[in-house]
Amino acid sequence: MDDWGQLLIAANAGDSRAYEQFLQTVAPVLRGVVRAKGHGLGEASCEDVLQDVLLAVHLKRHTWQEGTPVRPWLYAIARYKVVDAFRARGRTVELPIDDFAEILPAQVGPDPTEASDMVKMIGMLDDRSANIVRKICLEGASSGETGQALNMSDGAVRVALHRALKTLAFLRNRHVK
Repeated sequence: MDDWGQLLIAANAGDSRAYEQFLQTVAPVLRGVVRAKGHGLGEASCEDVLQDVLLAVHLKRHTWQEGTPVRPWLYAIARYKVVDAFRARGRTVELPIDDFAEILPAQVGPDPTEASDMVKMIGMLDDRSANIVRKICLEGASSGETGQALNMSDGAVRVALHRALKTLAFLRNRHVK
């Protein structure tokens, strides 16, 4: 029987020092197993999986059959915990962004054609509708303020704005296709 087996027998018999020594000797080996099997999980996730493995060893140490090798029992626990981690993660793959910083495109800024496109689209509206859209949507005026400026009631401004936005949506969809 190997040293791990002797330590685990003593630990299961109640020897806390043997259990502490057992954990200290198996933890580095299990860390290597988890990193090898869990390649792609990331360093932090591998450490989390290692903690799960050690907890499972603690909770299930009574299931190890005395006289059988300890390593296959430990490796099986580690393998199952790595599989559990991959299942929990789903299809998400985490890669460090530093590895790709040079080939990633620059951050997207404002579209330089956006302003001219807005002016062009608003220009397709009748004058009153265009004024309402400019005041409310671009300048941030309220419907009441817009109504005073255009000599319209608040309700009429809201109805006209709704119709103007509906017209813009129709025009946009027609031009996009």
